[in-house]
Amino acid sequence: MVSTALSQEALELPPEERLELARRLVESVVAPSALNEQITEAVRRIEDVATSRVEGLTEEQYRAALR
Repeated sequence: MVSTALSQEALELPPEERLELARRLVESVVAPSALNEQITEAVRRIEDVATSRVEGLTEEQYRAALR
């Protein structure tokens, strides 16, 4: 289990450092190659939204797309 202190410390990092930490943690998980590619793509897309390279969907747009 992750300690509360470690979690709090990680959450206090600047956004860019949290993204890097998240990328490293995800990449450290052993998974089949196809899944690794999907995870890599998902992390890249999260970074694109988090760094404003692309605009994310509003909750309303997301829910409308599910219909």
